[in-house]
Amino acid sequence: MSERTPLEIGATAVDFTLKNIDGEDWRLSDHLGQVVALIMYPKDETFVCTKQLCSVRDNWNEYLKTKAVIVGISRGTVEQHRNFANRHRLPLPLLADVYGQVTKTYSQRRWGPIWFNRAIVVVDAKGIIRHRKVMLRTHRPTDYHVISEIYAAQSDFHLDRYRQITESMKSRKGLSG
Repeated sequence: MSERTPLEIGATAVDFTLKNIDGEDWRLSDHLGQVVALIMYPKDETFVCTKQLCSVRDNWNEYLKTKAVIVGISRGTVEQHRNFANRHRLPLPLLADVYGQVTKTYSQRRWGPIWFNRAIVVVDAKGIIRHRKVMLRTHRPTDYHVISEIYAAQSDFHLDRYRQITESMKSRKGLSG
């Protein structure tokens, strides 16, 4: 059996810590037990990135209904992200991937530089990558697509839990019956 790379659906998400716009640490593993959507975008204040994150803002109530943790990740500094978030009244936390390591891990393709890509990664409550879509920086996913993938990750988690409970009940019934 070949080993999975961190980029594959079904692999355990690689933990990371980045600074939010308040300079506080945000760690992926602190959110185990919750679905997390990583919205990786190339750069603050570019046309497509601004449009994408303003669309998230405009649909924020739909994102909140998912009860998932939604974060934006991009290269740049805490101060640059703070200015971008404030200028556009963005409700989601923006994380500063100053050295690009997280961006490289989650949005790398076999071809092209990482600054050429944007990605959506959905990690389920157990820390498993359930969705990963990398696209050219000139394209962006729809909010409907991201929200649908969040719900799918939650469904996978609940289905796994249902199977565990069912198996447990079957084994108990077999022992007592």
